[in-house]
Amino acid sequence: MTATNSSEYKGIWVFAEQRDGVIANVTFELLGKCREFADKLGQKLSAVLIGENLEDTAHELIYFGADEVILADSPVFSKYRTNPYTDILVELVNEYKPSMIIYGATSVGRDLAPRVAARLKTGLTADCLDLEVDDNGLLIQTKPSYGGNIMCKIICPNHRPQMTTVRPKVFPMPARDSSRTGEIVRKKVNIKEEDIPVKIIETAKEESKGPKIEEADVIVAGGRGLETKENLKLIKELADVLGGTIGVTRPLVDEGWLPPYYQIGQSGKTVKPKLIITCGISGAVQFTVGMQSADVIVAIDKNPDAPIFNVATYGIVGRVEEIVPELIKKFKAMLNK
Repeated sequence: MTATNSSEYKGIWVFAEQRDGVIANVTFELLGKCREFADKLGQKLSAVLIGENLEDTAHELIYFGADEVILADSPVFSKYRTNPYTDILVELVNEYKPSMIIYGATSVGRDLAPRVAARLKTGLTADCLDLEVDDNGLLIQTKPSYGGNIMCKIICPNHRPQMTTVRPKVFPMPARDSSRTGEIVRKKVNIKEEDIPVKIIETAKEESKGPKIEEADVIVAGGRGLETKENLKLIKELADVLGGTIGVTRPLVDEGWLPPYYQIGQSGKTVKPKLIITCGISGAVQFTVGMQSADVIVAIDKNPDAPIFNVATYGIVGRVEEIVPELIKKFKAMLNK
């Protein structure tokens, strides 16, 4: 494959994922990180917004750090579909030639990014946990590999744009500044509905009780050390007392104790709660990469040498079925429940 003339490519793009006009939080997180890159390199930070009736929404992206918003607004983009989104994004890249495009590692980002990369004949690093940029604009992308046992730094020196997907909650949410100004570039859309092979017949919204695990401020997580499925009730009760939700490691999902929605770790969700209490989780890197950015980590495990204590803010050595009921009592008394 012929190398790209990187000198022709300049500017940093964030794909601004939205659903029904609501920008995904990961978009703002990526704008905050890429604002640092843009300032370091002296380049423009652009948010690419695709959808329908998004004129007002576009300004939010400027308030969160974008210098400009490239807006493709058309009824054909009212709901996400792979083909039209890929077509318009590839068209925009060929016109503007950005040096890098950053996507959230969501269901949409994971679907769209590889198709755009294939069309453009460039590289893509998926599910990154950190990003850096050197003085020459080379994007250094960090992700777990070999089952999460090592962290790899990946670069794409010979092709442009450099592309990556980044998990939600990896970077902090930047402050919203309504005094920021920027340009909204409205692009003419020539894609016609009759040319799109996929039609959306119906959309079903997910219904869930309590906070979503990715958005929860408090998570009580269980691992193999729970020993019995019955002990899930204990961590659920503790989570309820604290106004949080539960999470589990992959082995418990594999055993069918809970669906994958609740899985934390490399092959599950990345979370960043204010408090996470881990119960019977030894602390393998496959799990810790998904929660190590929590503000406070309380670990409960019967093994005093468990690796989880190396990342924990506070550690409690003991059996889950003995420690958790005591915590429930204490918190109920403190919270008058």
